[in-house]
Amino acid sequence: MTATTTHRLEGLEPDNLLAFLALLGLLRALETGAPDWRPRVHWNGPPLRPVLTLAEAATQEKIAEAAARGCAKLAKDYEFGGDADLTFDKARGRALLEAAATPGTRARAAVLDSLFSDGALKKDGRVLASPLCAMFGQGHQHFLTRLSDVPRGVLPKTLAKKKAPPDLNTPSRIEEALFTPWTRRDETDSFRWDPAEDRRYALRFRNPSNDAGCTVHGANRLATVGLATLPGAAVERRGRIRFLTLGADLNVGGGVEITWPIWENSASLAAIQALIAHPALATMNPDRNCLARFGVIEVRRTSRISVGKFFNFTRAEAM
Repeated sequence: MTATTTHRLEGLEPDNLLAFLALLGLLRALETGAPDWRPRVHWNGPPLRPVLTLAEAATQEKIAEAAARGCAKLAKDYEFGGDADLTFDKARGRALLEAAATPGTRARAAVLDSLFSDGALKKDGRVLASPLCAMFGQGHQHFLTRLSDVPRGVLPKTLAKKKAPPDLNTPSRIEEALFTPWTRRDETDSFRWDPAEDRRYALRFRNPSNDAGCTVHGANRLATVGLATLPGAAVERRGRIRFLTLGADLNVGGGVEITWPIWENSASLAAIQALIAHPALATMNPDRNCLARFGVIEVRRTSRISVGKFFNFTRAEAM
């Protein structure tokens, strides 16, 4: 396999929230696992796909190894004790945040800042969860448990019982997620960020409730790391205090929407975060002329929807 400084990431589609979070996670993981590479990304098409640029030539295999190394280092910050879901009260939230306010805990603070604020509470005193949280225990799907297990490669019970359980931390899973179209063959935990996880009854040959929904483990592992690049804050919307992260807002009906840019100039993770935070992106109708000055060629927006007792995210439409 040839070592080059540019790599087209064929697996990461522009209209898939899981893919975009995985892209952010890739940059964060590489900055941790191979900082001398100074990773940058821009989009190129058709079809639109992100292109990774490095300061040093590397093969796809080496990129996956460095990303896996970065994920392993960052995974230590994804521990939540006995909390399975983002349903704890203000006191517990304050204790977690204060513990992460000491020197040397910046990465841990970034994780917590993307999940909740002790200044944004429900009427019953519990914290308001990140708009990217799509599970609260429904169907035995626990958000914080998965957020802790996935980056560390903890096997789900069904896989742990196998005679030859798979290694979820092998870099080949990340390589597959980045460089090949997704086939969704992994029977591992996910976060309902992939639109393909919206599996409804209509037009299905069989009842989908018992289907073992498969996913792309490498993408989910990167996405958990990418989540920490989207900090949140307590903000006022519609006369109430809400917790919203970078890129998130409410639509006219009060539903959650996540918006991200597609840009043509090579950008670092810090530059991408600044683009996501730009006020021209957050409006109902993004200011294309303003954003074009920063190299933004397209804006994508997904909606969080309720399907029965579950939340899902739609394919992101071009705004």
